[in-house]
Amino acid sequence: MDEIVSKLIGLAAVIGVTHTALGPDHYVPFIAMSQAGRWSFRRTLLVVWACGLAHVLSSFVIGTAGIAFGWALGSMEAFEAARGGLAGWLLLGFGTAYLVWGIRKALRNKPHAHLHVHGDGTVHSHVHTHHGEHVHMHVPAAALDGPHGGDAALQPKMTGWILFTIFVFGPCEPLIPLLMVPAAEHAWWAIASVAAVFAVATISTMTALVAAGRLGLSRWQLPGLERYTYALAGLALVLCGVAIRLGL
Repeated sequence: MDEIVSKLIGLAAVIGVTHTALGPDHYVPFIAMSQAGRWSFRRTLLVVWACGLAHVLSSFVIGTAGIAFGWALGSMEAFEAARGGLAGWLLLGFGTAYLVWGIRKALRNKPHAHLHVHGDGTVHSHVHTHHGEHVHMHVPAAALDGPHGGDAALQPKMTGWILFTIFVFGPCEPLIPLLMVPAAEHAWWAIASVAAVFAVATISTMTALVAAGRLGLSRWQLPGLERYTYALAGLALVLCGVAIRLGL
């Protein structure tokens, strides 16, 4: 039994990494929301860890409950599939709402500049948006053709909690079959060990991919698209929701 458990633990690690890496819904939403909301690196990782833990723990609870009550594997997999469908709809709905909000925000918050020429040849550029944001700059007249302003509005604070809720409903389909072998022997220590390794592999992969994506985006600056950051984040969520609904 110990040899079987060792192999299951190794398999759990491999599946945890590959399952997460091949599922963009495990990391793209965090990268998009972190970039759009200008989250700190610390806040980004806290949200990822909380959502990842909820993602794995919910399936573990369902799996162990099913084992305790003698549910068939097919029944638990059907229930997990239904949860996955719900998670897809939640992500799609949230992404659509966020996309529409982001487009409206971009269209309504277009920067405008008022210029005041001083006697020393410099130009006072007074940039403002429709939401009352103001920026004062003193720039040479030759620099007036460049982009000005930007969207400094804060993202809704509930975004992290919305993602957490979605990931609670999002199932870890590969986890439950891994638990069935030790469950047949009523080896609860083995069930816990397999689940723990799977959780660590999943959350670690999520963390690494989100950190890499966030770092990459922070170095990729396109001033002309700054106003559309929120809309692009919403579009990313919509695409992830569509991918889940299509079973990708």
